[in-house]
Amino acid sequence: MLNTLISGLQIVLTPSTFVLIFAGTVVGVIFGALPGVSASMAVALALPFAYKMNGVIAIAFLCSVYCASITGGGITAILFKIPGTPSSAPTTFDGYPMAQRGEAGKALGYSLVASAIGGLIAAFAMAIVSGPLAAVALKFGPGELFAVAMLGLSVLTCLDNGNVIKTLVSGLLGLFLATIGMDPQTGVARFTWGSTTLLSGVEMIPVMIGLFAVTEVLKQTVKRAKGKGNDMESTSGGKFKTAIPNMKEFFAVKWVMLRSSVLGTVVGILPGAGATIASFLSYTVEKKVSKYPEKFGTGIADGIVASECANNAATGGAMVPLLALGIPGGNAAAIMMSALVLKGVQVGPLLVKSQPDYLSSVFGSMLITNIIMVFVALAIAKVFAKILAIPYSILGPVIIMLATIGSFALKNSTGDVVLMVASGIIGYLFVSLGYSSAALVLGLVLGVMCEENLRRAYQIANGSWAGALNSPITIVLLLVCAAMILFPIIKGALPDKKAKS
Repeated sequence: MLNTLISGLQIVLTPSTFVLIFAGTVVGVIFGALPGVSASMAVALALPFAYKMNGVIAIAFLCSVYCASITGGGITAILFKIPGTPSSAPTTFDGYPMAQRGEAGKALGYSLVASAIGGLIAAFAMAIVSGPLAAVALKFGPGELFAVAMLGLSVLTCLDNGNVIKTLVSGLLGLFLATIGMDPQTGVARFTWGSTTLLSGVEMIPVMIGLFAVTEVLKQTVKRAKGKGNDMESTSGGKFKTAIPNMKEFFAVKWVMLRSSVLGTVVGILPGAGATIASFLSYTVEKKVSKYPEKFGTGIADGIVASECANNAATGGAMVPLLALGIPGGNAAAIMMSALVLKGVQVGPLLVKSQPDYLSSVFGSMLITNIIMVFVALAIAKVFAKILAIPYSILGPVIIMLATIGSFALKNSTGDVVLMVASGIIGYLFVSLGYSSAALVLGLVLGVMCEENLRRAYQIANGSWAGALNSPITIVLLLVCAAMILFPIIKGALPDKKAKS
């Protein structure tokens, strides 16, 4: 551990390498804050710059972009209710309400500190237990990964305790959307209705931009049309000072940070799980264990901390299977692996033993990035904050324009813009009728993972459902899922003793 730390710092504190990591952090935060640019896209856009770098330096540079982009996603999630990255969606639940109360600076402070803590804990966990944890992750086959996805879906019952049925319906709609497109095994088009855009499936980023950004603009426009809003003021007034939590505030959420960081690291290690599942799962767990669950979604620091700690911790977790097993833990890790392969690096179990510099460089890069990105994000947040001073009659159309550009840039397709608009209208109807946009997004995110792994497990078991789901890990996870889904329903059906008394 000490040798890894010393070696990592020697690599990243070299002046030329430090400049590259700083540049990667700046690029990552900016890309992460832009609507429509996911962490994977940020790493992909930075990839050409890594081609001429040494392999050890290249992985450190790409790692800095990856970590910083996850943090950057929280900036627009809090200020505009636009998740810069999919993993920042739960941050909007409490971050945006705080911004509307005039506490945008405080919300950003919690977000940045939580991001740094989560990333640092994950970095140390990666260095200490990469071997044992990677061995555990190797035991997760398609059946186990299906159970992990189902565990993520089981949090649907906790997203809105007041209306479980509508939340489940929203999640099921998200699962249906995940089935649209070409069948991954047979190649048959499903539910495309003759549209070439839908052949590649329903893209998550245009849907999220529509559900969060377009829906919010529609809400604000309708509010002002009814005379309930002041057109000369934006949602937060545009004037705030980012406030880092003081010691008292920090210690008030210390256990939330620890739990979310550990959970995010573990989820990040599982191949294919990623930061999005980690943030949703962590948010739900904290809502379950909290002494005041009714405050979640109203603008509470615990919700911001849970989401941002977990999604940043997942970045460190995702690097464990990449370096130790040669199995990327997510899309961004897969892009990093392609960069290493192009450099002629043999990624796999022998890499950590034969070339420990790679583990050291990733460790050192994550340590430095998670520290300097707080200061970088503070400066960039001030720039984004200036936008909040613009009257909403101008800001609303600007947000729609940026959302349109972000959706179109994904594949240079007008079909994604149409998808964004449709999602915005559906999102507004969801809000009006009491359904959950977050549940729909979660179903869409996890639907593909559920289907692919379940069908793969079924084929491996030679067409036996019992054989596909009979491993002890799978059974335990599915039992936990069943308990999480049924408990709120059973609890709601029982008579309220307090009401009787």
